Amino acid sequence: MILADTRSRLSANDRQLVILLLSRGSAVTRARVERQLDQEGIDALLDHPELFERLVAVRGMLLPSPALFYYVAVRHLLRGTGTDDRDLADYLAAMLLEFGRRDRAWRIDWNDDHRHQYVVDILDDLNLSSGSRRFKVMVHLGNYALWLVGVFPDYIAARRLRKGGPGIEYYELLGQRGYQMASDHELADRLGLEPVFRAAAERFTQARRALNRLSDQLLFPNCCSPDRILRELEGPA
Repeated sequence: MILADTRSRLSANDRQLVILLLSRGSAVTRARVERQLDQEGIDALLDHPELFERLVAVRGMLLPSPALFYYVAVRHLLRGTGTDDRDLADYLAAMLLEFGRRDRAWRIDWNDDHRHQYVVDILDDLNLSSGSRRFKVMVHLGNYALWLVGVFPDYIAARRLRKGGPGIEYYELLGQRGYQMASDHELADRLGLEPVFRAAAERFTQARRALNRLSDQLLFPNCCSPDRILRELEGPA
């Protein structure tokens, strides 16, 4: 089960890299940053408005861990849409880390033998499932819809153009539905994820736009399409 736990994965090396990047070689600034860390905790440093750009610019051996990079990126880009929710950023970063591994995005869990390449397959599974598995399918519906429309928006647009496939609105509607159903399930409360799923349902469009910017700027920077131009013109939702 994916949890909102990306920040808990940050290591001492991650913290030292954040301090180094924010201090930029100044002993005076480093002392101030370390005081802020002691007084306000790591979240205050992770929210620094310049940290994301400095992490992107890092070269050489001082590379950020995937957990550090994805959390700061998602948090920064979500705030750019007007969504100031650390737990939601934590969860979405964890989802990106998990779905980026092998075929995990096509499975509701690592130990599940069913592979769902299409959202309609997840809907069929939802109708046939019960108990804790049904809850996992609900969550996966939200996660997979957001993964597709957030990270691969140009693929969605191209498939719609070539084959008449569904557009962004279709995935947003189903993704919101999945997260909303999951937030109402008793297991969400037991896992401490009810507020996260509720926020994901309510702010799905903002989350999608944040992941679009991550995809456009960093994952597929050389792709150019009319849809990308339109996305660049989108303001905060």
